[in-house]
Amino acid sequence: MKKIVVLDSTLRDGAQALGISFTVEDKLKIVRQLDKLGIAYIEAGNPGSNPKDLEFFERAAKLKLNHAKLIAFGSTRRVGIPVEEDANVKSLLKAGTDAVVIFGKSWDFQVTEILKTTFDENLRMIKDTIGYFKKLGKEVVYDAEHFFDGYFSNPEYAMETLKAAAAAGADCLCLCDTKGGCLPMDVYEITKKVVEQFDVPIGIHTHNDMGMAVASTIMAVQAGATQIQGTINGFGERCGNANLCTIIPTLQLKMGYGCIPQENMHKITPVARAVSEIANVIHDERAPYVGRSAFAHKAGMHADAVVKNTYAYELLDPAEVGNQRTFLMSEVAGRSAVLSLIQKVDPSITKDSPETRQILDKLKEMEHQGYQYEGAESSFELIIRKMLGKYKPFFELKDFKVIVSEPAKPGECNSSAMIKVRVGDQVEITAAEGIGPVNALDNAVRKALSRFYPVINRMKLTDYKVRVLDSESATAARVRVLIESTDGNEVWTTIGVSTDIIEASWKALADSIEYKLGNGHAEE
Repeated sequence: MKKIVVLDSTLRDGAQALGISFTVEDKLKIVRQLDKLGIAYIEAGNPGSNPKDLEFFERAAKLKLNHAKLIAFGSTRRVGIPVEEDANVKSLLKAGTDAVVIFGKSWDFQVTEILKTTFDENLRMIKDTIGYFKKLGKEVVYDAEHFFDGYFSNPEYAMETLKAAAAAGADCLCLCDTKGGCLPMDVYEITKKVVEQFDVPIGIHTHNDMGMAVASTIMAVQAGATQIQGTINGFGERCGNANLCTIIPTLQLKMGYGCIPQENMHKITPVARAVSEIANVIHDERAPYVGRSAFAHKAGMHADAVVKNTYAYELLDPAEVGNQRTFLMSEVAGRSAVLSLIQKVDPSITKDSPETRQILDKLKEMEHQGYQYEGAESSFELIIRKMLGKYKPFFELKDFKVIVSEPAKPGECNSSAMIKVRVGDQVEITAAEGIGPVNALDNAVRKALSRFYPVINRMKLTDYKVRVLDSESATAARVRVLIESTDGNEVWTTIGVSTDIIEASWKALADSIEYKLGNGHAEE
């Protein structure tokens, strides 16, 4: 198995994505996740551009990592500045890492129009900076910024920049498609020419501005590149970077390359989800390998085939990448899809059991009312439990009242909820505030039930969606509410439908709690 070195840039390039801002604590958490996955290098930031990164490197130096090596990122020295006096170079040294990534210009346009210097001075900047760090015993990865643009514009000079880096002792020459505008076949041809001319390992760093980052990375590896750079979930500036969660399984499971320890491959989905959670962004459920939709089956014919033989519609066993197979509940779902969820509750039920037909009819009836269990299988599982006599109610709602105060001040609680619930023979009445009526109701029910079921304190709502079902009814329209919840390990989605958005939200909230408690967690 040919070894591919993985350099993750989530903490540097990924942090440049719209809506993402990592704290030092966030970065430390992500480092632990990446190390758990078996990533070789973690490009952890640019200490020359951000004081927060210097604090991170100081704290990260105390981490005990099993696989990963931290690497600091910075530019070549500035025009006309001696390398030992350059502020960016000094900051890189303060980071205290054994390895550094140095980026320099490979595009003649960038040299003359952005740096405003000569071709020769740019070559000296590359040589001086890399040579300086090599004399200090550092491992150096040279990122040839805009290399492919430079090659198209002036191939001779683009290659000269690589020669300068190699002559100075660079340990890897990484070709960067910085604007994401190079086609995969061109990446292949150019990378192949570079590989043929240099004995130094060649890397690839692509951006996704044309949706080609993953394909270009794969093509570069086929052309001989042995280092890949990218980010978890493809986070990055503009349209993002090459998605390592797609590239790693593809190279390793489909093409026979070694990117991470094979025994760690099943961790890639949990790590992808954990990084999304830390970044405070909604995880891409349509992502290859690591999204919930990656192994989800809806059409009855497809689901039936997968039940017979998973190879029929799946490229690999979802367990290999830490994901799981799901059958989406909908009006087009066949008995096989519904049966998979029924047998989770009662394995003795078969495809031809009368209960299967009854539950399928119930599914169609509920969808006619506006419920849609595709992606909300947790609520449908509760229906199955009720129909099979395996449902145990953990609490009973007696009543609730929600009050909203206007005008609301941004960020301040403007709603309160009072709730009365019965648990066994005990009645609990409590109230809570929240930012909006649903948040207040959520806080109130948690407060009321946490005394009986402490596990509820580990639950949190991660997504809330509302859809109007019959807009022609105006303010009397029915609404569908979908709530996604997590306990840090499992993620589940529940649904509620009503002409009252608060009632619909309550139904989804109640199902979320019932589902969690009904899966063996009530005593925790």
